[in-house]
Amino acid sequence: MRATRHHAPAPRNGVGASCVVVPAGVWPSVMDFLAHQFPRVAPGIWQQRLAQGSVSDDSGAVLSADTPCVPGQRLYYYREVEAEVPIPFEATVLWRNDDLLVADKPHFLPVMPSGKYVQETLLVRLKKEFDLPELTPIHRIDRDTAGLVLFSVRAATRNAYAALFRERQVTKHYECIAPWNPALPWPIHRATRIGNAQHFMQQSEEVGEVNAITDIEPIEVHGNWARYALKPITGQRHQLRVHMAALGLPLLGDGIYPVLTPEGTEDYNNPLQLLAQSIAFTDPLCEEPMQFESRLKLRALDAI
Repeated sequence: MRATRHHAPAPRNGVGASCVVVPAGVWPSVMDFLAHQFPRVAPGIWQQRLAQGSVSDDSGAVLSADTPCVPGQRLYYYREVEAEVPIPFEATVLWRNDDLLVADKPHFLPVMPSGKYVQETLLVRLKKEFDLPELTPIHRIDRDTAGLVLFSVRAATRNAYAALFRERQVTKHYECIAPWNPALPWPIHRATRIGNAQHFMQQSEEVGEVNAITDIEPIEVHGNWARYALKPITGQRHQLRVHMAALGLPLLGDGIYPVLTPEGTEDYNNPLQLLAQSIAFTDPLCEEPMQFESRLKLRALDAI
């Protein structure tokens, strides 16, 4: 039996359509299902999206609020954020060919649409600027982190680059600024298990099989502060921030570790001092060595 092919609608204003599959149940209408499935989205927002033709099915048919809803049906919709606040920082594209794009991301700019950010994300900005509808990040860094992000330009060669990360064939170096403690046994090979903390915004070290490994070494010391070179061997969420905080060395400007600060209290003048500084790998298509370095810099230690 031939598998059913699902066709998502074309991106709109740089934003690809999101998809949800209707589960088993009784849903008199598309509106009833969406209101149940996404309780944190006000019904009025769904009504507006439906009225604007922003919800469709696999066949491309635009759905209305009273369209019957069938279990197993795929619904596509476009996310929009009302009065999205502009982020006043721009990324730089360091490299681009038919298959790969390398961007140098500033602090505070998210890589992917999430939460209150859609248009003000690196992915959507690049899609619109270069008219690249298939552009997809191969890996991600936190919104608070600055530095290098690699994107696949076209779906046909995406897996070749993604495999580099899955198979740990990419060498990544970060830099950070954190307190200095000469009593620690430098350099440090931190190998621990990282899992979910009590708050969804945080991760924490826990007992169990190692899943997070980072090599840490000071490269400059000035008074009570130091600049560190970080080499993550694995890629757990918030890994570098968690490992440094667990050593008693929380990163300068970190609003999540060790203490979570309230949302909306970010300070553009005090960014997280964490930079994805360089990345190197062998290109899987041309088999040539590739290396990229960020043009961004962290704060000078003598200015802290």
